[in-house]
Amino acid sequence: MSSGQSVGDVIGPLEVTAVAHGGHCVARHEGRVVFVRHTAPGERVSVRLTDTSRDAFWRGDAVAIHREHPGRIEPSCRISGPGGCGGCDFQHLDSATQRAMKQHVLTEQLRRLAGYEWDGQLVSVPPTLGWRTRLRYWQSEHGPAMRQHHSHQLIPLPEEGCRIAAMSVPHDPEIPDGSEVRLVQAGRNTLTLIDGEVTVGRGVVTEHAMGRSWRVAASGFWQVHPQAADTLAQQVLEFAEPQRGDRAFDLYCGVGLFAGVLADSGAKVWGVESDSKAIKHASTNVPQAQLLHGPVERMLKRLPRRADIIVLDPPRKGAGRNVMRAALERSPRALVYVACDPASLGRDLGTARDHGWEIRDVRAFDLFPQTHHMEAVALLQRL
Repeated sequence: MSSGQSVGDVIGPLEVTAVAHGGHCVARHEGRVVFVRHTAPGERVSVRLTDTSRDAFWRGDAVAIHREHPGRIEPSCRISGPGGCGGCDFQHLDSATQRAMKQHVLTEQLRRLAGYEWDGQLVSVPPTLGWRTRLRYWQSEHGPAMRQHHSHQLIPLPEEGCRIAAMSVPHDPEIPDGSEVRLVQAGRNTLTLIDGEVTVGRGVVTEHAMGRSWRVAASGFWQVHPQAADTLAQQVLEFAEPQRGDRAFDLYCGVGLFAGVLADSGAKVWGVESDSKAIKHASTNVPQAQLLHGPVERMLKRLPRRADIIVLDPPRKGAGRNVMRAALERSPRALVYVACDPASLGRDLGTARDHGWEIRDVRAFDLFPQTHHMEAVALLQRL
């Protein structure tokens, strides 16, 4: 393969082939793979290189489009695109094309890592703009700013703010330059955290899902799409089919969303969470559950040896082999896995299949429009 290219060089035109996991597509330059952002399969593009540090592949941005995908549109945000904000991977494509690309990624990850042929559809969940209820930005000398993709370089937000945010971004000269600012919208209230400290609003917010309220730390985790908590909880209930008296585990339970809906269905629930603030709020949200604070892999040893239902909602890296094996050893009637990363989902489902479990169904939801992210819920049962 050739060498001598450096960051900032423009190569091509290159033929773009498949979409890959992570918000980019695949092209080749003289035999070397180039992962290209801001393009789509079937396009022919010139690419400005953004990373040439590896021999196996380079990274770059599509800076000139010589043949367009039919789903290409003008981004609604002025700083979305090459050299701009790294938050929206697919804003240059219409919604149907975005979903088709993400659906393809999930299909490929499940086939390659779990040996499972998924033929489902990625379900659209509106709204596709103005949905993000938790937003992070940085204060720069030019006002609120976002980071470039894989960079600390700050890109000032346009006056109209962030197009996927559910709230307006204040241009506040009192915020010191370099500060990390988080905005949290809960109902009609917006809280502001500067460098982790609440400056506007209280440190605890009340979220609403599944017909009731949930206390959450302002700096803690809650789904950022306003329809996400209801969508995922309803799918978990559909797959789990809880019955009164069932033993149910909610692993990585957070503030207790799934534990709560299982308990409301009459199940006896155990929850495990490593975040101290989250487990404290879970004890208030689901007082009837037995809650354990600590890493799931370690706390599983303290749970009963049998369960009827197990819900797993791990962080992006997945549950891992040890947790999957320990969960499967409980022989639940249904194991429901909630995933925000298709590769982690594929690896963990592959572990389950290796241990004699069947993937009965997978449902996927487009809960992060304009980005490459998605959520999926899988149902596992013993063969």
